[in-house]
Amino acid sequence: MTGDQTSTQTPGDGTPAVPDDAVAAHGGIPAQAGAAPRRPAPGSGRPAAGRTPSAFRSLSRVMIVTFLRDRSALFFVVLFPLMFLLLFGTLFKSATSAHAKVAQVGSVAALDSVKGQARTELEKVLAISREPDEAEALRKVRKGDLDALVEQDGSGTVVLRFSAADQVRAGAVQEIVNSVVQQANQAATGKPPAYTLRSTPVEDQSIKPIQYLTPGLLGWAIATGAVFSAALTLVTWRRKRLLRRLRLAPVSVGAIVASRVGVSILTALVQTAIFVVVASTPAFGLKLTGNWWLTIPMVICGTIAFMSIGLLVGSVAKTEEAANGMAQIIVLPMSFLSGSFFPLDGAPSWLQTVSKVMPLRHLVTATQSVLTRGGGLGDALPTMGGLLLFAAVVTAIAWRFFDWDEA
Repeated sequence: MTGDQTSTQTPGDGTPAVPDDAVAAHGGIPAQAGAAPRRPAPGSGRPAAGRTPSAFRSLSRVMIVTFLRDRSALFFVVLFPLMFLLLFGTLFKSATSAHAKVAQVGSVAALDSVKGQARTELEKVLAISREPDEAEALRKVRKGDLDALVEQDGSGTVVLRFSAADQVRAGAVQEIVNSVVQQANQAATGKPPAYTLRSTPVEDQSIKPIQYLTPGLLGWAIATGAVFSAALTLVTWRRKRLLRRLRLAPVSVGAIVASRVGVSILTALVQTAIFVVVASTPAFGLKLTGNWWLTIPMVICGTIAFMSIGLLVGSVAKTEEAANGMAQIIVLPMSFLSGSFFPLDGAPSWLQTVSKVMPLRHLVTATQSVLTRGGGLGDALPTMGGLLLFAAVVTAIAWRFFDWDEA
């Protein structure tokens, strides 16, 4: 096929070839139905300069218009993740630090000696109730009605028995009771301590759950949108033979890839803007740090990384149903194991090790650092480099399975 014949020859399925202004709509239909394709400049095989828009702009415009007209895509890519932010942000808006419930069995001198203002401060973090029966108190701890019980044996040793079901809460109870016992020891000796400790949090005193909910849910939204858009687009285009027509058209592979990547990045940046604006309203109170802008390049790198996963899925899957199922199997477990919905501080060590292999874990952690915890380039650059390296490796694997047409 010569350059002059490219825009007039028909593919094997009898459908007119794509005109020289790239593809105007899904299915390879020209911009104006029934319009004759324009011939390229003689001998060039390409559209005449200045007469038609570039292939990249044409393809990007088509993808954006198609996306905006698809109400289900708009809902699941933009509104559905935002609903999670609104739901979790509302549920945990008034949440504070853990308030542990402890039963005191009998007399415990270390606790009984705390009086006045010190007692008031202690009760802000430790709800102490007296239980006359040790067996009944243990039953409540095992059942989850209480977090721990405290008692004192005949030798004066304070015994703390807690439930390990909630490791974070158990650790907090141990630290609080240990602090009370140490202060009681110092009071009993009658001597002031040789050293004092002053502790201050690195975060703002008014830190709220929205500070870590926003980066986590944003990472999940970006991963979901990038994987599904790349996978389903590739499978749909292949099944409708649009990839075949694009291959026959005077459109470079680079323009096709760049337009798809560009639209996905634009969508991710819009998601980021919506998340930040909504979370920053007085209703939720997200507080941004000075280097919050580093979230933008990180979102771009994350989108490219997760699009590579979608490209691999779309290269292997043969139908939209198969692509959707494979994408779900990858995205959902990765979201739960990457700290998008809840922190993994209390998870088993082996689970945390598995989590660190997943790109979403690094995107969420780094985004949380620069968006709400005062992190800088030192937190963002390694993550961005790792995400791009991940994208290169997975894309190379996907290219091995890629096919322009159905087998």
